Amino acid sequence: MDHTEVLAQFDAELRRGFVDDTPGTRVERVGDVVRATAPDWNGVLWSDLDEGTADAAIAAETAHFDALGRDFEWKLYSHDRPADLAGRLLAAGFVPEPEETLMVAEIAELPTEAPLPDGVRIDDVSDAAGVRLMTQVNELAFGRVHAEMERQLLRQLGSDTTVMAVAVAGEVPVCSARMDLHVGTGFASLWGGGTHPEWRGRGIYRALVAHRAKIAAERGYRYLQVDASDQSRPILERLGFRVLSTTTPYVWTAAGGRSAG
Repeated sequence: MDHTEVLAQFDAELRRGFVDDTPGTRVERVGDVVRATAPDWNGVLWSDLDEGTADAAIAAETAHFDALGRDFEWKLYSHDRPADLAGRLLAAGFVPEPEETLMVAEIAELPTEAPLPDGVRIDDVSDAAGVRLMTQVNELAFGRVHAEMERQLLRQLGSDTTVMAVAVAGEVPVCSARMDLHVGTGFASLWGGGTHPEWRGRGIYRALVAHRAKIAAERGYRYLQVDASDQSRPILERLGFRVLSTTTPYVWTAAGGRSAG
């Protein structure tokens, strides 16, 4: 895999040329910025800026989302320009969240089958009960409640471009994950992958990656992409994923939610 070539394709297809036909979602290119406004996520996906244009673009985006009364994130990648864009976002009042690693693998080189512990099965999620199981796992895995995540998954139920799965031990959900299929591109993207603390280290996360890789291969996709946490990165590297860049969400709180001081 040519890292430079694949990174350029990723930028072109999933950032600069991003398409999302989910009801209520609007993707716009304004000048040298691509932004999305959606029921569950608002943000800047891509920009082509330099030292002379960056500050004006940042000001324009904050004004746009302030006018809507919406928080948003500027999804910054380590290869984005100008080189000091992170510092400019900080100076403007954005708050960074934890950095993640952009990783990609060729699906043809990934395992599409993986053993599960005895008594554990993988179920595809197709109804609200399944979504609730996914949410339960997420709460146990990450120690926090994501009400908006459940609403997002419910909106995506039945979509041909979203795959959801949960690993269940008996009747207990122990791991869950999602995959988005980006029509017209070579990429499918992996999300979630939270595992119940008592079930970690048993290969369930790897099995869910293989499960999704198999579906993506059957649908004709070439690459799997993931924004990996420090916890999942070593597992993905062992499976054959390669590092292309890093990404950090810089979060802007809309004017109504910021303190006056």
